[in-house]
Amino acid sequence: MKTAIYPGTFDPITFGHIDVIKKSLKIFDRVIIASTDNVNKNYYFSIQERLSIIKNSLFRDLRLNKKKILVVSFDTLTIDLCKQYKATTIIRGLRAVSDFEYEFQLAGMNKKLDSSIETMFLMSDIENQIISSKFVKEITKLDGNINKFVTKSTVKMLKNKF
Repeated sequence: MKTAIYPGTFDPITFGHIDVIKKSLKIFDRVIIASTDNVNKNYYFSIQERLSIIKNSLFRDLRLNKKKILVVSFDTLTIDLCKQYKATTIIRGLRAVSDFEYEFQLAGMNKKLDSSIETMFLMSDIENQIISSKFVKEITKLDGNINKFVTKSTVKMLKNKF
């Protein structure tokens, strides 16, 4: 079974993230969506809220295959998470050229830490490449319409948070 890890903050998950997940499901038998709980960051949603938002978006709103997706939290190195789940690939999403430098460095560091784990870069569809969790939260705070950026259950969670 070919397993990949898609790590991120997902604060909250957007249609850009979901595009990457759907593309990953075409390549891998199982994709683990891993939301980080790094203490060095300030999150809008708690880890439990983020896991709930991810699960509701993927399984309730979009009805993706629960047998092929596992949603977990982690606070370790991504390569350690890969070893835990016997994943051979880390999935990273790219939106713009500006993402590439950071992602390239991160992939290089992961390769140095464990040469058996590969990083695969996937791009979301063109209409979702401009979406970021940061912008979604900002638009919500200013009472804007975010229906084009996130699933229905995520809209509800964001509106309830304000």
